[in-house]
Amino acid sequence: MRILLIEDDAVLQTVMLRSLSDAGHRVDAASHLEEAAHFWQVQSYDAVLLDLNLPLNGQAHAAQGSGLQLLRNARARGDRTPVLVLTARNRTDERIAGLDAGADDYLGKPFDLEEVEARLRALGRRAQGADDVARVGRLVLHRKNRRILLDEDDLALPAREFEVLWELMTPPGRAVSKRILSDKLSSFDESLGDNALEAFISRLRKKLADSGATIRTLRGIGYVLEAPRDPA
Repeated sequence: MRILLIEDDAVLQTVMLRSLSDAGHRVDAASHLEEAAHFWQVQSYDAVLLDLNLPLNGQAHAAQGSGLQLLRNARARGDRTPVLVLTARNRTDERIAGLDAGADDYLGKPFDLEEVEARLRALGRRAQGADDVARVGRLVLHRKNRRILLDEDDLALPAREFEVLWELMTPPGRAVSKRILSDKLSSFDESLGDNALEAFISRLRKKLADSGATIRTLRGIGYVLEAPRDPA
């Protein structure tokens, strides 16, 4: 998943960034409202992790602003990205305020990083309206456990190739544009060009040669993962 992490606590941000990255996610991290607003407007995300009490800018003693307003602004411009609010504010009235502002879920601090992962998976399933399991040929994707199997064995892929295949399988048979794949694989400061993306696709095709699934190029559109048609 491509995730925007909005958290001003430097220690917590570092821990979460490492945990999410180790789990295979691509993460952009923002520490104050201005930075978060900029990231959210110029980049598409699969999910946003949002702290509510944030400094207005990068200064050490900046006034505090409301992450709720940031969320309201995103919803007002039609952004439906799933949002998980992470905050020490765990009173019932504040949970209600977060949900009324457009949050999809709410988790009070302190929290377990594994629970954050589980809630992100649930938000992803909800957003995609997808089942936990998808199949193409001999490939099986398990969203809940974030695994892709070939028959009964885990398909061993480098992180970026895994993300490409994951996107193509959620759900399979859907046309995925080059821009979407590039956005998923690029960090905020590093853009993935067409040549690099085509190299990932080429390597994946070779690794899927005996899987009963193939990546087809849709000229001018992107790629689609599908089972080869029976020539008969």
